[in-house]
Amino acid sequence: MPGIARDDAAHRTRLAPTGALRASINLGNAVLTNGSFDDPGGITVDLSHGLGGRLGVPVELVLWDAARKSVDAVRDGMADVCFLAVDPVRAEELAFSAPYVVIEGAYAVRAHSAIRTVADVDRAGVRVGVKLGSAYDLHLTRALTAAEIVRGTDGVDVFAGQGLEVAAGVRQPIEAYVAAHDGLRALDGAFMQIPQAVAISRQHAPETIAWMRDVVDELLATGWVREALSRHGHDPVLAASRPG
Repeated sequence: MPGIARDDAAHRTRLAPTGALRASINLGNAVLTNGSFDDPGGITVDLSHGLGGRLGVPVELVLWDAARKSVDAVRDGMADVCFLAVDPVRAEELAFSAPYVVIEGAYAVRAHSAIRTVADVDRAGVRVGVKLGSAYDLHLTRALTAAEIVRGTDGVDVFAGQGLEVAAGVRQPIEAYVAAHDGLRALDGAFMQIPQAVAISRQHAPETIAWMRDVVDELLATGWVREALSRHGHDPVLAASRPG
C-alpha cells in the first residue's frame, strides 16, 4: 500500500489496542469479499492487511455473514475497523471514510410480474424481500411508503421462501440469482447507489479519524482500488471517484 507523509505509528495504540488490527469482514457482500470463512479474500481483506501494515501490526480477520453483525462488532469492541455501506443510521456510531466503491441496489421479480420498473415496486400489496440490517434494508425502510418490507437472512431467500413479489439486493448477486433460476428477471435501473467505505468508531480522536480518511483518499488517488477490484475479478468502474 502506498505511503503518505503522516506518522502512521502514532495511531497504532488507538486503532489496534490489542496489538493486532481486528478487521470486521462481511462475507455476505460478494463484491467486497470472496472465498469462505476458512479462506476469505477480496478487496476488504486486502484493505485490512494494508491498514495493518501501515500501522505496523498484524491483522486478525473477524468474519461475519451480515453487515449488521460487522457494525455490532465495532460498536461492542470486538473489532477495530469494518467495511460497510455508508448510511446515516450507522453514522451515529461510526466514522466513515470517503466511499472507495459504489455498487447498485437492484430488484428481481418473476417473469410474469406486472412490475416493470423500479417505480412500480412501491405499491400497496407488493412485498419486498431484504436482508435484515443491510444497507438496502435501511434505505428501503425510509424510501418505500406503500410496499411492505419482509426481512430475512437474505433478500432472495425470503423472496423464494415466502412467495414474495420482489427481491432486493446488490446488483451482482441479484443478477447471478436470476441467471441461475428460471422464470425470474432483474429490473432495469437501480433503486439506490450503495457507497462502500471504511469505518471506525466515532469515539476515536479526530486526528485518528482524519488519518484513516487520508489513507483511503490516497488509495483512490493512486488507482489502488481499481487495481484491487480487477485483481478480484470485478469491473474497476465500481471504484468511487476520488474525493475533491
